[in-house]
Amino acid sequence: MSPLTLRDIRARAVIAPLARPIRTASGAIEASPLVLLDVLTEEGITGRAYLFAYTPLMLKPLMALVAQVTPVLKGQPVVPLALQQRLERTFRLLGLQGLLGMLVSSLDMAFWDALGQVAGQPVVRLLGGEPRPVRAYDSWGLIDPARDAAALEASVAQGFTAIKFKLGGGSLAHDLATVSAVRTIVGEGVALMVDYNQSLEPVEAVRRVRALEAFGLEWVEEPVAAEDLAGHARVRAATTVPIQTGENWWFPRAAEQALSAGACDRMMPDLMKIGGITGWLSVMGLARAASMPVSSHLFIEASAHVLAVTPTCDWLEFMDFGAPVLQEPCVPVNGAVTARGPGLGMAWNEDVVARCLVA
Repeated sequence: MSPLTLRDIRARAVIAPLARPIRTASGAIEASPLVLLDVLTEEGITGRAYLFAYTPLMLKPLMALVAQVTPVLKGQPVVPLALQQRLERTFRLLGLQGLLGMLVSSLDMAFWDALGQVAGQPVVRLLGGEPRPVRAYDSWGLIDPARDAAALEASVAQGFTAIKFKLGGGSLAHDLATVSAVRTIVGEGVALMVDYNQSLEPVEAVRRVRALEAFGLEWVEEPVAAEDLAGHARVRAATTVPIQTGENWWFPRAAEQALSAGACDRMMPDLMKIGGITGWLSVMGLARAASMPVSSHLFIEASAHVLAVTPTCDWLEFMDFGAPVLQEPCVPVNGAVTARGPGLGMAWNEDVVARCLVA
C-alpha cells in the first residue's frame, strides 16, 4: 500500500434536512448540523468523514477549530495511530474532550477512509475482517403512538427486528402507556429498547426502570447523567433490565472507568467521541475481556466496519444523520447493515451540499 502524506484538511458546515426529526427529553433536532471533513493528500486521495455537531450553534466553533488544528497535521504521513498520538501530545494539558475530542475522533475516521481508498478495500478488511451484515435497530426520538403507529409498522415491515425510542418527556404513567402501546403496534417478536437521555436522578431512575421490568426490554439507556457512573451502577444493581451507556464516553480511558465502576451491562461507544476507529479498537478489546456486548451510536457508515470486527458485537443503531449529504445513503437490508467500500464507502452529494452550506 502506497504511503500517503497529508496536504490539507477542508471543512464545510451544512445543515441538512432530516426525513424524521428527533425529539428528546432535552429538546428536538429538526435538521442535521454537520461538518464535512475532507482530508486531502499529496497523492490525490481524499479521506472523508462527517462530524455531527448536535446544534447549529457549534458549527462555527468547530470550523474555527479545524483551521487551528490543520497546521499541526500538514505534511505528516497518514498513519491514524501516530496522528492521534501527535494530537494527544499537542493538547495534553487541555485534554481531549468536547469539541476538540469530536474533531480528533472524526479526523481519525477520515484517515482510515483514506487508507481504505488507497488500498482499494473497505476499512473492515484493513481491520482484519470482512463486510458482513450487522443487525440494526431503528432508532426513534420521543414517540406518540397514535401519530406514529403507521411509521412504526413500516419499520417492522422494512425488516427491523428491534426499535428504540426515547422516554423522559413525561410522567412514569406516560412512560408505561407509551411502552405498552408501542409493544401492541410492533408485536411481541420485535425487541424494544428505551432511552432516557440522562433525564432522571438515580432514585427516580430506579423507580421507573423497576416499573418497566414487566415489558422485557432489551435495555434502558442512560437513565441518569452520563458522567454519573455511581448512579448508573446504583440503578443497575437495583433493577433487572440491562443498563446501556457509553455514547458520551470520551476516549478509551472513560470506557475503562465505566467498566471498573460496574456502570453498565452493555456499552455503545460513539465513534465521534471514543477516538474514532483507532479508539474503538482499544475499547472493543476492553469489552471482549469483560464479555460486554458492544453496540454503536450514530455514524452508520463507519460503525458497520468496526462492529464487523468487534468480538462482542451486539446492535448497530440506525439513526441516519448523514444520509442527506451522501451520494448513496446507507440502506438496511433485512434489518441489517453491511460495510461498504472502498474506505468507509462515502462520497458527498455535492448538489445537496451546495444547497445546505452555511456561512
